[in-house]
Amino acid sequence: MIEIKNETEKVILVGVSLSDQDDTKESLEELKDLVSTAGAETVGMVIQNREQQHPGTYVGKGKIEELKSMIWELRATGIVCDDELSPAQMKNLQDELDVKVMDRTLIILDIFAARASTSEGKIQVELAQLKYQQTRLAGFGKAMSRLGGGIGTRGPGEKKLEMDRRLIKSRIAQLNRELKDVKKHREVTRDIPVAAIVGYTNAGKSTLLNTLTGAGILAEDKLFATLDPTTRDLKLPSGQEILMTDTVGFIRKLPHHLIEA
Repeated sequence: MIEIKNETEKVILVGVSLSDQDDTKESLEELKDLVSTAGAETVGMVIQNREQQHPGTYVGKGKIEELKSMIWELRATGIVCDDELSPAQMKNLQDELDVKVMDRTLIILDIFAARASTSEGKIQVELAQLKYQQTRLAGFGKAMSRLGGGIGTRGPGEKKLEMDRRLIKSRIAQLNRELKDVKKHREVTRDIPVAAIVGYTNAGKSTLLNTLTGAGILAEDKLFATLDPTTRDLKLPSGQEILMTDTVGFIRKLPHHLIEA
C-alpha cells in the first residue's frame, strides 16, 4: 500500500501599513483565518510601514530580502498579500521570490468557489473570477501555472485561463443573462415580506437563524461557513408570516467586483 498524503501549504502573510492608526494587524489576523478556511497554514507575518504601497512590488526592496530569508527558514510555499495586487505587482513578486504569490481577493474567490452550492451562487462566483482574471490576462497564465494547484486555484474560473479577452467578455455577458433569469424567477415567486440577518462574517448569523426558525443549517466557527443565503419561514408574535434570510457576512477590504458574489 502506498499512502498518498496531501501536504498543507505554508504561507507568509504580507501587509502594508499606511498610518499608525490603521488596522493592518487586525486585517492580517482576519487574513490568517481566511487562509486557514482555504486550507493552508500561516507560518509568518510581515508588516511594512510605508506612505504608500510600492507600485511595482507592493513592499520595498528591504522587505523583499527579508521575505526571501523567511521563505527559506520557514519552508514556506507562498505568500499572501493583504491587498489586491496589480498584475505587475504579482508578476514582479513572483520573479523576485520564486514562490506562489496570492492576494486577499484570490483567497476569498477560492473560498467562494469551494462553498457556492446554489445555481445563482455559482454564477456569481464565476463572474467574479472572470472579472478578476480579465485585468490579468497579460502574463497571468504564467502566474497561475506557477501556482501549481492548491489554494487560489479552485472553481470554474481556473479552467478558463487560456481564454482571451473576447471569450471572457462573451462568457461574462452570458452569465449576466443567466443571472437576470434567476433573479426574475425569484421575484415572481416572492409574495410575502422578507427580512435579512446581516453582520460580520462568523458573528453568529446562522446560529441566530437556527434559533429563530429551527432551520438546522450549517453553523461553524469559521469565515464564510455560509456562502449561499438560506431563507426560512418565521411566524412573528403578531401572527404575521415573513421570510427570514441568513446572508453572507461582511469582511474587510472586499473588492467591489466581489460584492454580488
